[in-house]
Amino acid sequence: MKLLLTSGGVTNPSIHAALEQLLGKPVAESRALVIPTAQWGHPMCGPASVRGLVAADPDFRHFSGLGWASLGVLELTALPTIGQERWVPWVREADVLLVDGGDATYLCHWMRESGLADLLPSLPDTVWVGVSAGSMVMTPRIGEYFVEWPSAPDDRTLSVVDFSIFPHLNAFPTNTMADAERWAAGLGVPAYVIDEQTAIQVVDGSVEVISEGQWTKLG
Repeated sequence: MKLLLTSGGVTNPSIHAALEQLLGKPVAESRALVIPTAQWGHPMCGPASVRGLVAADPDFRHFSGLGWASLGVLELTALPTIGQERWVPWVREADVLLVDGGDATYLCHWMRESGLADLLPSLPDTVWVGVSAGSMVMTPRIGEYFVEWPSAPDDRTLSVVDFSIFPHLNAFPTNTMADAERWAAGLGVPAYVIDEQTAIQVVDGSVEVISEGQWTKLG
């Protein structure tokens, strides 16, 4: 897949331009599926925040509210019960998957259980836009610092990319650069620390940082 891994979504013109380049057409002509699943695994999320994401409320103007040609919902927890013959065509028809934040280990679990993780290699033209956990799930590890799901066996995720991500730099009191450095020390892999104005684009193994804000690479 073509990956656009963000902390806070498509928050500035540089990230927006990168998104449309990956899509090969304007956002207004692109079909999106939004995946809220990670929210259910995080104690700060719930029915109201999921509703806001799906309804493209103003808080989600940089993500589900970008003005897509169509916007559907793909809830991964439902997929194992309905059969791949139903949901795989929905995914293949989409231009972009919008994968929201929450808990990345919970999202990882349901990506595997649903079969979506196995499907990803067959979607070379589909764009994956992640926010927070929706980006972190593509990494090898998220660090215990970010595990909120009580049933998570450990902090490992999908390893689609070979680096980890520390999102929301300076957006919260517990997301300072000092916090990021302590987090990265025990990972054993390179890591990007990114703020809300930064994205990491990965296409065919080539990594490019797109930013109008602050970021750094550790390790």
